[in-house]
Amino acid sequence: MDAVVDYDEAIATYDPVMGLEVHVELNTETKMFCGCATEFGAEPNTQTCPVCLGLPGALPVVNAKGVESAIRIGLALNCEIAEWCRFARKNYFYPDMPKNFQTSQYDEPIAFEGYLDVELEDGTPWRVEIERAHMEEDTGKSLHVGGATGRIHGADHSLLDYNRAGIPLIEIVTKPLVGAGERAPEIAKAYVGALRELMRALDVSDARMEQGSMRCDANVSLMPKGAEKFGTRTETKNVNSLRSVERAVRYEITRHAAVLNEGGSILQETRHWHEDTGVTTSGRPKSDADDYRYFPEPDLVPVAPSRELVEQLRATLPEPPAERRKRLQGEWGFSDLEMRDVYNAGAVETIEETIAAGASAAGARKWWTGEIARLANKAGEPFVEFAAQRHVTPKTIAELDGLVTSGRLNDSMARQTLEGVLAGEGTPTEVADARGLELVQDDGALEAAVTKVIEANPDVAQKVRDGKVQAAGALIGQVMKEMKGQADAAKARSIILEQLGQA
Repeated sequence: MDAVVDYDEAIATYDPVMGLEVHVELNTETKMFCGCATEFGAEPNTQTCPVCLGLPGALPVVNAKGVESAIRIGLALNCEIAEWCRFARKNYFYPDMPKNFQTSQYDEPIAFEGYLDVELEDGTPWRVEIERAHMEEDTGKSLHVGGATGRIHGADHSLLDYNRAGIPLIEIVTKPLVGAGERAPEIAKAYVGALRELMRALDVSDARMEQGSMRCDANVSLMPKGAEKFGTRTETKNVNSLRSVERAVRYEITRHAAVLNEGGSILQETRHWHEDTGVTTSGRPKSDADDYRYFPEPDLVPVAPSRELVEQLRATLPEPPAERRKRLQGEWGFSDLEMRDVYNAGAVETIEETIAAGASAAGARKWWTGEIARLANKAGEPFVEFAAQRHVTPKTIAELDGLVTSGRLNDSMARQTLEGVLAGEGTPTEVADARGLELVQDDGALEAAVTKVIEANPDVAQKVRDGKVQAAGALIGQVMKEMKGQADAAKARSIILEQLGQA
């Protein structure tokens, strides 16, 4: 295992420099240069043809929807859109790339010179400069069999699935991120998260990192404090979750610092991220652009989008996610902290759908980011997936919230009801009916219970009479116990204060 130093020690001695390359698979129905389907999870090698298999004589044709999606992504990233650009061949050999070159773009990208403003978890803004966003095709997929790690080292043999070969990709490349300091890992996570949110808002990709439809290559280097020349970089490939992006950048900073502290040199190479151990391991020496022998793709004509087309596509852009969050925050009446918690939990869309289904904004937030998030954390699952697997939808939570706001259930009963829903016992109403959960509506019974509790607790009752109203909390608890949890706590409090002369 590689030596590392304490993160704070690394940051005290060196300034980190990052470059992030994010690959986004477009959700087109067909591949970038042929008519093969792009369905995820199909049987291996059933979505292929002579073009995406690189057979001699097969000629590519550009996917127009892919080009339009690339332009929309560029516009959403505040990029300039090229009036004329070309594809290029990126030459290198790898078994899952059947042509021995990748059709990509090099010095003539479709979009360039942009930026994306992101917000860190504490609300701090940060602008990430975008160097370019270019079109290319994905490679196939290698499955290494027989080893302990699933990687080629130690495997008995490898299987190749070319279904993914030729799927449209947009690679979004940042300019070097300098000056991030100790917040570099956090900024990397926030940027990739903001990109994912933007891709989904544009509806150009499902951006599911766990399925590989969006993945990040994180370039990291260190330079001594006060230096101007960047250090040698490493590139951690195909990181597939926000948490892993943050952890991988943080780990590489501590590893680089350990090497440099000992007088060593950083090898320019690719690295593999291991989620289970939280470390990177060496991949292969990292090539520079010259090593790929780029040259213009002779089988494809240049792409020259008219300015009219660009403006038509600009008109289709959705409300920017950050502006949308601010609008929703105002409509929902959430504080900055509440909205930040909702956003960090990935619950904005879920809460919006729950409110649309009839829930109050406060109720939607309480149930999703409170009780459901707590249960999901206990189960070790993301809360949206946790709820979906148990058939809890925004409509379900809206129904549960309605049972509370209508006065049928209190919070304690509602939590019991939710537990029944998660256990598959039915809808909230069905669970509440089956379990006999309903607040007692008989004011006479509640008043009698309050009188009994006051008589049994004269010392506490006297404190309330003397003006210490907060002491009524103890009496409310006793009333709830007397009523077997089926009393309205607010109504019980009101009756207690009335009987003790503090109404």
